[in-house]
Amino acid sequence: MNRTPSSATPAREQTDAVQGAGPEGGSTLSNGLKQRHLSMIALGGVIGAGLFVGSREGIAAAGPSIVLAYAVSGALVMLIMRMLGEMAAANPASGSFSVHAERSIGSWAGFTVGWMFTALLCVAVAAEAMGAADVMVQWFPGSEPWMWVLLFMVIFTGTNLAAVSNFGEFEFWFAALKVAAIGIFLVLGVLAIFGLLPGTSAPGTTHLTGDGGFLPKGVDGLMVGLLASVFAYGGLETVTIAAAESKDPVRGVAAAVRTAMWRIALFYVGSMAIIVTVIPWSAPSIAKSGPYVAVLDYLKIPAAGQVMNVVILVALLSAVNANLYGSSRMAYSLISRGQGPAFLGKVSGGVPRRAVLLCATFGFFAVVLSFLWPDTLFQWLLNMVGAAVLVVWGFIAVAQLRMRRTLEREAPEKLVVKMWAFPVLTWVALAGIVAVLLLMLRDENQRIQLLFTGGFGGVLTVIGLIRQRALGRDAGLSKE
Repeated sequence: MNRTPSSATPAREQTDAVQGAGPEGGSTLSNGLKQRHLSMIALGGVIGAGLFVGSREGIAAAGPSIVLAYAVSGALVMLIMRMLGEMAAANPASGSFSVHAERSIGSWAGFTVGWMFTALLCVAVAAEAMGAADVMVQWFPGSEPWMWVLLFMVIFTGTNLAAVSNFGEFEFWFAALKVAAIGIFLVLGVLAIFGLLPGTSAPGTTHLTGDGGFLPKGVDGLMVGLLASVFAYGGLETVTIAAAESKDPVRGVAAAVRTAMWRIALFYVGSMAIIVTVIPWSAPSIAKSGPYVAVLDYLKIPAAGQVMNVVILVALLSAVNANLYGSSRMAYSLISRGQGPAFLGKVSGGVPRRAVLLCATFGFFAVVLSFLWPDTLFQWLLNMVGAAVLVVWGFIAVAQLRMRRTLEREAPEKLVVKMWAFPVLTWVALAGIVAVLLLMLRDENQRIQLLFTGGFGGVLTVIGLIRQRALGRDAGLSKE
């Protein structure tokens, strides 16, 4: 069983040690991702289907206060990303927070959070592929959804089986298109707010305060919007996994994390502010077409619906590609640390192809379930990982709390990225995660997801503790 390197190991050596030869030997993971890949993944990865598609539920629940909801949840995400960036820059690893949790808390923690995150991404692969298929069926009415799902799964499984640079190129151009689309939307929105577009007049605060007020559904509506916004941010963690396969992982992680604040503020909070300022939050077109299409239609932008459908399709396909990549790398990291079947850990051509096939197979299986039993088994899978991102964030916060003190004592030079106001803001983030969990208990649908995720996490924890006891592993950093 591989043992993770000590905190005194240089960053590049740590990366190689964690990535090193798989349990069956073979080459290590490649470092084929370039800085431009990481920069664009970091920039565009924050723009997902959750923003384009899922934001309509948040707006319907919170009204104009969705801006506040996204700002509050965005602040929490920034704290999580800063903590993750601190640990990833100090100890780059393809297993990212799973490795950090194992080293700081114990092998059971790395096992639990790693396999939970892998399951989350595998289920997400199926869900995003089906969402992309729905868009294609709108364009080709005679086609069947399963045909498109099969096509997308084959394409992106092939992409991830090839060199990691292929994944990087796909994500680079996907991200570039998303950034361009949201950039154009923001520019048009700002011009509309100031009445600088033909046929528009400055709306002022009419839609912010005149349609039931800033809090039209009260604090309860704001809380529902807050929950919707929290889960829209899921997936930002993948950039720290990808950074481990770059030539300079420390620089890549540091750059990605340092730009997180303005990316979240601009893309999420900024676009929500434009939507609820330009048009009434209760406009039927938001529920029917989605908030972005509704705004563009209001501004009489030609073919707005089709343009946004293209962007949404790209966002969904980007998610399929990134989630398959992230799940396979997390699975490989777990396997290489002796926390999964050893025969799946072989690396060939710098790619953990057996781990990719494992995650792709799970994705195919989930798709089959979605068509056969959409309201039973597939819904059960969705519920099982519904709150997994909060579990991941919780482990990140606890791991950073413990690792930071050890790094300050043993290797302060590795603190290239530092958590702000440590440890105060780390505890603030933990309190925020607990608050979101408590909010989930108030909502029946969210409560079901929380209970399912808790049960799944409990099973993984028990297995992890049994393995740790049986193998006599104590992965605390202070004992390395």
